[in-house]
Amino acid sequence: MLQRTDFYIDGAFVPAQSDRRFTVVDPSTEDPYATIALGNSADTDAAVTAARAAFPGWAATPVAERIAAAERILEAYKARQDDMAEAMSRTMGAPIDFSRSSQFGAGLENIKDAVEAAKSFRWEWSEGPGDHHLMMEPVGVIGMITPWNWPISQVTLKAAPAIIAGCTMVLKPSEFTPLDAMLFAEIIDAADLPPGVFNLVNGDGPGVGNDLATHPQVDMISFTGSTGAAMSITAAASGTLKRVRTELGGKGANIVFADAGPRAVKRGVRNCFSNTGQSCNAPTRMLVERSVYDAAIEEARETAETTAVGAAQDAGRHIGPLVSERQFGRVQSLIETGIAEGARLVAGGPGRPEGFNRGFFVRPTVFADVTNDMTIAREEIFGPVLSMIPFDTEDEAIAIANDTPYGLQNYVQSEDPARRKRVARQLRSGVITMNDRPRGMGAPFGGFKWSGNSREAGTFGLSEYVEVKSISGWDPA
Repeated sequence: MLQRTDFYIDGAFVPAQSDRRFTVVDPSTEDPYATIALGNSADTDAAVTAARAAFPGWAATPVAERIAAAERILEAYKARQDDMAEAMSRTMGAPIDFSRSSQFGAGLENIKDAVEAAKSFRWEWSEGPGDHHLMMEPVGVIGMITPWNWPISQVTLKAAPAIIAGCTMVLKPSEFTPLDAMLFAEIIDAADLPPGVFNLVNGDGPGVGNDLATHPQVDMISFTGSTGAAMSITAAASGTLKRVRTELGGKGANIVFADAGPRAVKRGVRNCFSNTGQSCNAPTRMLVERSVYDAAIEEARETAETTAVGAAQDAGRHIGPLVSERQFGRVQSLIETGIAEGARLVAGGPGRPEGFNRGFFVRPTVFADVTNDMTIAREEIFGPVLSMIPFDTEDEAIAIANDTPYGLQNYVQSEDPARRKRVARQLRSGVITMNDRPRGMGAPFGGFKWSGNSREAGTFGLSEYVEVKSISGWDPA
């Protein structure tokens, strides 16, 4: 079993001061895989102190040099693909091929995106003939708290733009998936950044997470995770008036109109089940126009029943286990709740798939005849569970889609471009995907309402880590 009880502080891996330990479990086998240290207040304070000391020098470093540092990180990251894939497969259960391509690939694209956005970002300029001069300056020391479901993606989505913006940081990754973040610390070390720019302390939310939120020398918290945890962090941070930026959960609606085409339903089911349903932007509510509703149910059933389930280390295209016993129990409970509240079980259901007697595996599940007041339509399940809801009119579909406390990402499937645009304008979410066309590089990602208050990626992602300084009397010469 791996022993990783060190933290990355002030440019070096150092022993944890805390004696608390946490066992990281392989979700495919339920066997212990690694032991990490859970930091205490002394560990957090050491990391914040290092970040604070490094901030003036890093903030004063020319932008071109900070971009060059991010490019060195990118090159060092490319060399660790297999190590990263293994770490995420073993700790959060991503199938190894998916981990090597999508999980690792997301981190790669995030770093590239930050570098390209920085090259065209307006860092400094004058308005009018000497009326006022504007500068974009780094926020300061950032506390970064990242989740387990897309672990290295979220680390890079925050760290790369923050580094380029001139911020210094302390990262607390999820204790369930810490090893990819520790590999990223090794990548930072190989890229030869100044000591203290990037620091890592493993821990849990009530410990290191709360310490970062309340620390007076932390200027901003960037958090990705659950809405409930975000509320706690925001309340804890209020005593120091620090900036809090959050990217949270979702309950995405996938609106399938009758003219969407025969592949729309299958794509929607597969998107819902991707990453074993553990994605905040998963299209977990499929709203189907009533004239094609029965056929869509049959298509969804067939897709679910032919979705392969396998261990994370098995090659091939399949979905793996959920991340933990706690998450397994939650998803099982919500499946049972769907049945109890009267939703029609079309595929899957409670229990493990056939052939599995251990590991946190879930049967790919589809419910039909769901109403939007049912628990499975209201709560973020974070598992391979799809809820199908019929609608009669465009206005009804929009009303159902918007009837949720979340507002991260919605989906529209139709061959009518005017309808797609009309519906997209009325959906209350930060991201709309039409006909499964992927977002381009630099497109902002983030939500409305309970889905958070930040935008990540591209120029919007860089903007999260800067303050605006306005100076009058600037001599244009």
